[in-house]
Amino acid sequence: APATRAPEAAGASEAVQEAGSGTTRSASTGYTLPVTGATIGTGYHVSGSMWSSGYHTGVDFVVPTGTPLKAVAAGTVVSAGWGGAYGNQVVVKLDDGYYAQYAHLSRLTVSAGQSVTAGVQVGLSGATGNVTGPHLHFEIRTTPDYGSDVDPVGYLRRHGVAVG
Repeated sequence: APATRAPEAAGASEAVQEAGSGTTRSASTGYTLPVTGATIGTGYHVSGSMWSSGYHTGVDFVVPTGTPLKAVAAGTVVSAGWGGAYGNQVVVKLDDGYYAQYAHLSRLTVSAGQSVTAGVQVGLSGATGNVTGPHLHFEIRTTPDYGSDVDPVGYLRRHGVAVG
Protein backbone atom coordinates (compact mmCIF):
# COMPACT_ATOMS: atom_id res chain seq x y z
CA ALA A 1 0.00 0.00 0.00
CA PRO A 2 1.17 3.55 -0.61
CA ALA A 3 2.77 5.59 2.12
CA THR A 4 2.66 9.30 2.53
CA ARG A 5 5.12 11.37 4.44
CA ALA A 6 4.94 14.84 5.87
CA PRO A 7 7.58 17.33 4.73
CA GLU A 8 9.84 16.84 7.73
CA ALA A 9 10.64 13.41 6.29
CA ALA A 10 11.16 14.81 2.81
CA GLY A 11 14.55 15.51 1.29
CA ALA A 12 16.09 18.91 1.90
CA SER A 13 16.00 19.70 -1.81
CA GLU A 14 12.21 19.60 -1.96
CA ALA A 15 10.70 23.07 -1.96
CA VAL A 16 7.93 24.03 0.40
CA GLN A 17 5.40 26.29 -1.27
CA GLU A 18 2.56 28.39 0.07
CA ALA A 19 -0.81 27.10 -1.03
CA GLY A 20 -4.10 28.77 -0.52
CA SER A 21 -3.01 32.37 -0.33
CA GLY A 22 -5.38 34.64 -2.17
CA THR A 23 -8.41 33.41 -4.07
CA THR A 24 -9.11 29.75 -3.45
CA ARG A 25 -12.15 29.27 -5.64
CA SER A 26 -12.72 29.92 -9.30
CA ALA A 27 -16.16 31.44 -9.74
CA SER A 28 -16.10 30.59 -13.44
CA THR A 29 -15.45 26.87 -12.99
CA GLY A 30 -16.87 26.09 -9.55
CA TYR A 31 -13.63 24.46 -8.32
CA THR A 32 -11.81 25.24 -5.07
CA LEU A 33 -8.75 24.19 -3.07
CA PRO A 34 -9.27 21.22 -0.75
CA VAL A 35 -7.84 23.22 2.17
CA THR A 36 -6.84 26.83 2.79
CA GLY A 37 -3.87 28.21 4.68
CA ALA A 38 -1.68 25.20 3.91
CA THR A 39 1.85 24.77 2.67
CA ILE A 40 2.66 22.10 0.11
CA GLY A 41 5.01 19.52 1.58
CA THR A 42 5.77 16.50 -0.58
CA GLY A 43 4.76 17.19 -4.17
CA TYR A 44 3.38 14.96 -6.88
CA HIS A 45 5.61 12.28 -8.43
CA VAL A 46 8.48 12.69 -5.96
CA SER A 47 10.32 9.36 -6.13
CA GLY A 48 10.94 7.21 -3.11
CA SER A 49 10.99 3.63 -1.92
CA MET A 50 8.47 4.32 0.85
CA TRP A 51 5.65 4.36 -1.72
CA SER A 52 4.51 1.11 -3.32
CA SER A 53 4.34 2.79 -6.74
CA GLY A 54 7.89 4.11 -6.34
CA TYR A 55 6.64 7.71 -6.35
CA HIS A 56 4.26 9.99 -4.46
CA THR A 57 0.82 9.67 -6.08
CA GLY A 58 -0.61 12.92 -4.74
CA VAL A 59 0.32 16.17 -3.06
CA ASP A 60 0.57 16.82 0.67
CA PHE A 61 -1.02 19.95 2.10
CA VAL A 62 0.58 20.44 5.52
CA VAL A 63 -1.98 21.62 8.08
CA PRO A 64 -2.62 20.92 11.77
CA THR A 65 -4.92 18.08 12.80
CA GLY A 66 -8.55 19.21 12.75
CA THR A 67 -8.30 21.61 9.80
CA PRO A 68 -11.52 21.56 7.69
CA LEU A 69 -11.15 19.89 4.27
CA LYS A 70 -13.41 20.77 1.35
CA ALA A 71 -14.75 19.10 -1.75
CA VAL A 72 -12.86 20.63 -4.69
CA ALA A 73 -15.91 20.39 -6.97
CA ALA A 74 -19.40 18.94 -7.19
CA GLY A 75 -19.70 15.17 -7.11
CA THR A 76 -20.77 12.08 -5.19
CA VAL A 77 -18.92 10.45 -2.29
CA VAL A 78 -18.10 6.89 -3.42
CA SER A 79 -16.28 5.83 -0.25
CA ALA A 80 -15.68 7.17 3.23
CA GLY A 81 -13.81 5.11 5.81
CA TRP A 82 -10.58 3.31 6.57
CA GLY A 83 -8.16 3.01 3.64
CA GLY A 84 -5.16 1.14 5.06
CA ALA A 85 -1.97 3.19 4.56
CA TYR A 86 -4.21 6.13 3.59
CA GLY A 87 -5.86 6.04 7.02
CA ASN A 88 -9.33 7.54 7.19
CA GLN A 89 -10.15 8.67 3.67
CA VAL A 90 -12.90 10.08 1.50
CA VAL A 91 -13.15 9.51 -2.26
CA VAL A 92 -15.47 11.72 -4.32
CA LYS A 93 -16.40 11.00 -7.94
CA LEU A 94 -16.43 14.47 -9.41
CA ASP A 95 -19.03 15.47 -11.98
CA ASP A 96 -16.31 15.57 -14.69
CA GLY A 97 -15.61 11.85 -14.12
CA TYR A 98 -12.37 12.23 -12.16
CA TYR A 99 -11.97 11.06 -8.56
CA ALA A 100 -10.68 13.20 -5.68
CA GLN A 101 -9.14 11.39 -2.71
CA TYR A 102 -8.63 12.97 0.71
CA ALA A 103 -6.41 10.85 2.99
CA HIS A 104 -5.15 10.70 6.61
CA LEU A 105 -8.28 12.37 8.00
CA SER A 106 -8.90 12.63 11.74
CA ARG A 107 -12.65 12.77 11.14
CA LEU A 108 -15.00 12.08 8.24
CA THR A 109 -17.99 14.40 7.81
CA VAL A 110 -19.59 12.77 4.75
CA SER A 111 -20.88 9.30 3.91
CA ALA A 112 -20.81 7.13 0.79
CA GLY A 113 -23.63 8.07 -1.58
CA GLN A 114 -23.79 11.67 -0.41
CA SER A 115 -23.78 14.46 -3.01
CA VAL A 116 -21.40 17.36 -2.40
CA THR A 117 -20.73 20.72 -4.01
CA ALA A 118 -17.47 22.67 -4.14
CA GLY A 119 -16.53 23.93 -0.70
CA VAL A 120 -18.62 21.46 1.31
CA GLN A 121 -16.65 20.03 4.23
CA VAL A 122 -15.72 16.35 3.70
CA GLY A 123 -13.65 15.86 6.84
CA LEU A 124 -10.93 17.14 9.14
CA SER A 125 -7.21 16.74 8.52
CA GLY A 126 -5.22 14.33 10.63
CA ALA A 127 -2.40 11.83 10.80
CA THR A 128 -4.11 8.43 10.40
CA GLY A 129 -2.53 5.63 8.38
CA ASN A 130 1.10 5.63 7.24
CA VAL A 131 2.31 9.16 8.04
CA THR A 132 5.01 11.04 9.93
CA GLY A 133 2.84 14.04 10.81
CA PRO A 134 -0.54 15.69 10.22
CA HIS A 135 -1.43 16.73 6.68
CA LEU A 136 -3.92 16.19 3.86
CA HIS A 137 -2.72 13.77 1.20
CA PHE A 138 -4.77 14.76 -1.86
CA GLU A 139 -5.00 12.79 -5.11
CA ILE A 140 -6.85 13.13 -8.39
CA ARG A 141 -7.46 9.87 -10.27
CA THR A 142 -9.03 8.82 -13.55
CA THR A 143 -10.61 5.79 -11.83
CA PRO A 144 -11.27 5.02 -8.15
CA ASP A 145 -8.32 2.60 -8.23
CA TYR A 146 -4.78 3.12 -6.98
CA GLY A 147 -2.37 3.76 -9.85
CA SER A 148 -4.63 5.95 -11.98
CA ASP A 149 -3.29 9.18 -10.49
CA VAL A 150 -2.80 12.47 -12.33
CA ASP A 151 -1.07 15.65 -11.13
CA PRO A 152 -3.54 17.16 -8.62
CA VAL A 153 -2.00 20.65 -8.71
CA GLY A 154 -2.13 20.70 -12.52
CA TYR A 155 -5.72 19.46 -12.40
CA LEU A 156 -6.79 22.25 -10.03
CA ARG A 157 -4.93 24.90 -12.04
CA ARG A 158 -6.62 23.72 -15.26
CA HIS A 159 -9.90 24.38 -13.47
CA GLY A 160 -8.94 27.94 -12.57
CA VAL A 161 -7.81 27.37 -8.97
CA ALA A 162 -4.73 29.25 -7.75
CA VAL A 163 -2.32 26.78 -6.12
CA GLY A 164 1.10 27.71 -4.76
